[in-house]
Amino acid sequence: MSRPPTFTSDWYTALVSGALFPLHEQLKGHSSVALRRQMEESQHWPPERLAALRLDSLRNLLRRAATRVPYYRDRFAEIGFDPARDLHSVADLARLPLLDKTVIRQHAERLKAEDAVKLGRYSTGGSTGDPLTFYIGKQRVSHDVAAKWRATRWWGVDIGDPEIVIWGSPIELGTQDKVRIWRDRLMRTELISAFATSHAGLDHYVERIRAVRPRMLFGYPTVLAHIAAHAEERGQRMDDLGIRVAFVTSECLYDAQRAQIERVFGCGVANGYGGRDAGFLAHQCPQGGMHITAEDVIIEVLGQDGQPLPPGETGEIVVTHLQSGDFPFIRYRTGDVGALDTQPCGCGRTLPLLREIHGRTTDFLIKPDGTLLHSAALAYVMRDMPELKGFKIIQETLDLTRVQLVLDGDVDDDLRARVIRGFKARLGEEVRIDVEHVPRILPEKSGKYRYCVTKLESPWNTYSK
Repeated sequence: MSRPPTFTSDWYTALVSGALFPLHEQLKGHSSVALRRQMEESQHWPPERLAALRLDSLRNLLRRAATRVPYYRDRFAEIGFDPARDLHSVADLARLPLLDKTVIRQHAERLKAEDAVKLGRYSTGGSTGDPLTFYIGKQRVSHDVAAKWRATRWWGVDIGDPEIVIWGSPIELGTQDKVRIWRDRLMRTELISAFATSHAGLDHYVERIRAVRPRMLFGYPTVLAHIAAHAEERGQRMDDLGIRVAFVTSECLYDAQRAQIERVFGCGVANGYGGRDAGFLAHQCPQGGMHITAEDVIIEVLGQDGQPLPPGETGEIVVTHLQSGDFPFIRYRTGDVGALDTQPCGCGRTLPLLREIHGRTTDFLIKPDGTLLHSAALAYVMRDMPELKGFKIIQETLDLTRVQLVLDGDVDDDLRARVIRGFKARLGEEVRIDVEHVPRILPEKSGKYRYCVTKLESPWNTYSK
């Protein structure tokens, strides 16, 4: 379902998007307001002009990496690469080494630019089974905010329109201090934990959505589809609230989920692709095109031999974030699988497109009382355990869940106790948690790696099988 990007927002939305949010960004030292305006022009540029911008940004990134970032200064010297001499086109990226989570863990300090200031420390939720800590500067934050803001406006909604965010990250949910609460109220954003999937919790979601009457929803596709199914089972209409769009991200969006969200909420569904580490990579427009944030990122698709594949062929998605000079993400391996597209989108934007994203999936686990638990709730238990190199959660039965841990040393009593305590708090005290030390996490039969697997049947994990 698509709707024309016609704005029908009220005076308060205009106040927020035109004054309050720009002031908020200015106070944080962000240039996102000006960048968003620029991006709304560049999304219609001729491809040749956009390509020239990308090459110039790439040259600036690599020059800074070569002179200011100890890790890349050494690596470029080892391979004899000089950005000023050797970079002639984006294709020359293929000469450079790949970056992965292991390298970042081992060289985090040496990946910081020597002239970087006020870097923010970030962590991923460990959706691949290997949580990661890294750093981001204000320039990159500004670009990511601007790109997301631009994509939001494609759907005829804007910052300041009523919004409900159903999310699970403790970075968001754990910072609900008075300043944050008042800021969200001013922006008309309500943040709700995605982990309340009992019948009472689902009733609460439905009640809050009906009470707020948001113009946009934001959350995991599995959770929004689950809420939609619950409302439908209860005979509760949700398509009479004026919801314009449901933004979904962080998981694969399956056709059945999209159809259910569209049908129950009576709105379009906009798929987003990206992450805290790789950045805001691509977003879907109302005409269905998955537009890459080409001003800020270069996406390569690599085959099993590590060589770039032509558009249309499926391989691993590798990202270079052009605005990450403070802590460079150059040829960063996302671990996701996808393909580039060559066909233009009917919306008229000239931004390049992703044709397919086969990214990782997230299952629900089932608690002994029948309640569904979003598996990200368990992944977050692992986030602040820097000694972990990887993990996998396997729900064998309602009464038994196994946790495989990869780390250099042995699993000591303290680590084991922390894992068990965190899991029991979420799954239930009666559930047995077996903690195992393994040398590495093995792939599934399909070849994919999944950090969380349930062997119990659920209508919500069949989407990912």
